[in-house]
Amino acid sequence: MTPDEFRRHGHAIVDYIAGYRERLPALPVWSQLKPGELRAQLPAAPPDAAEPFEALMADMERVIAPGLSHWQHPRFFGYFPANAHLASVLGDMLSSGLGQLGLNWASSPALTELEELTADWMRQMLGLSEAWRGVIQDTASTSTLVALLCARERASEHSQSRGGLQAEPSPLVVYASGQSHSSVEKAALLAGFGRENLRLVEIDDAYAMRADCLAEAVAADLAAGRRPCAVVATVGSTGTTAIDPIAAIAEVCQQHGLWLHVDTALAGSAMILPECRWMWHGVEGADSLVLNPHKWLGAVFDCSLLYVRDPQHLVRVMSTNPSYLQTSADGQATNYRDWGLPLGRRARALKLWFLIRLEGVAGLQSRLRRDIANAQWLADQVDATPGWVRLAPTPLQTVCARHEPPGLAGEELDRHTLGWVGRINSSGAAFLTPSILDGRWMARVSIGALPTEREDVAALWALMREEAG
Repeated sequence: MTPDEFRRHGHAIVDYIAGYRERLPALPVWSQLKPGELRAQLPAAPPDAAEPFEALMADMERVIAPGLSHWQHPRFFGYFPANAHLASVLGDMLSSGLGQLGLNWASSPALTELEELTADWMRQMLGLSEAWRGVIQDTASTSTLVALLCARERASEHSQSRGGLQAEPSPLVVYASGQSHSSVEKAALLAGFGRENLRLVEIDDAYAMRADCLAEAVAADLAAGRRPCAVVATVGSTGTTAIDPIAAIAEVCQQHGLWLHVDTALAGSAMILPECRWMWHGVEGADSLVLNPHKWLGAVFDCSLLYVRDPQHLVRVMSTNPSYLQTSADGQATNYRDWGLPLGRRARALKLWFLIRLEGVAGLQSRLRRDIANAQWLADQVDATPGWVRLAPTPLQTVCARHEPPGLAGEELDRHTLGWVGRINSSGAAFLTPSILDGRWMARVSIGALPTEREDVAALWALMREEAG
């Protein structure tokens, strides 16, 4: 493809994306395709000869588009906001078009230094001290794994340089709550701790980790000859946006020398609002934290920010230094290959840099405040309506609710919940995700798609009452 052809086709792609965003409100929120239905419409073998761009776009509209689930739809209330703000899309397009690859600083100085700058901009926006250094990872799953690898090596005095965990005299233990994201368990397993050495600490009525129960669990493991290693605390859990007491947990960690990692993948974006920072009071006592600007803030996926207080330790754990990557800039500049798992990296900072510059901090704050207000409005409607129960606090943008008609309980109530939620989703008028809380199904309404306004939340609430009634 020549630059001139790219220019012409690129304009067509931009027009297609813009048109897609404009017509979103008229589309069913969730794809109605059955498994295998899309693939059956496409050739099983690749073409020998080049095909015209127009034929490709025709298949895009005819075959691919019906298989899209519209995360940017104004009535998407499922999972979590996974926003791709058009300002960030422009940065992502530029990143792809420039084709930079960050193996070390010298391989693309702009890639490295813009990532340093953008991570520091976000640090300032979040109200974190200058003690933190940030790096862009792909997802919170990777960030948490990197954090637990750092915790493992600190607790074992760098066992990786000897016989690894297999040579350690006693097992290392990781602590989290049952409300923590599934990626925490996965990271603990991949980091070699083993399922038997992952402790799920008791939670309180607001689904937050109890620091007193954490202290008891640590004491019990010490008495049994095990070595407490790390705690993963959560601010804004996936299921209920529960908020663990970071300050109290940090005290336990400091008393026993444990690594404290704070998972604030969704809620971290809200920390650009000064009025929300009470939620992670005590965070300066943590060793690492992760937030995902590719969720609520609006950056294009994938863009996960991992912050650490001891970057030298991180580099020691992650560092590789083959001769073919050594340059005269080593020691003077950051080499992000030593800050995570992959050797190479895209210029991911561009999509975050574009978002911040084209929206401004005030613009981003205004949108998040809108979403929090809309969630509080829905929570108030649930609280005020007979037969409806709000099941968890609503500090952010997620409302956990259930319709409980008289005489329905147990499995019958579960069938009722799954029934009305399923009818909403299959209608295409809105989408929300059912989830289990305290052993029973509920409806989890996650507000925060870019175009979602109060009228969309009100329409969902009317639909919920209609289908549940």
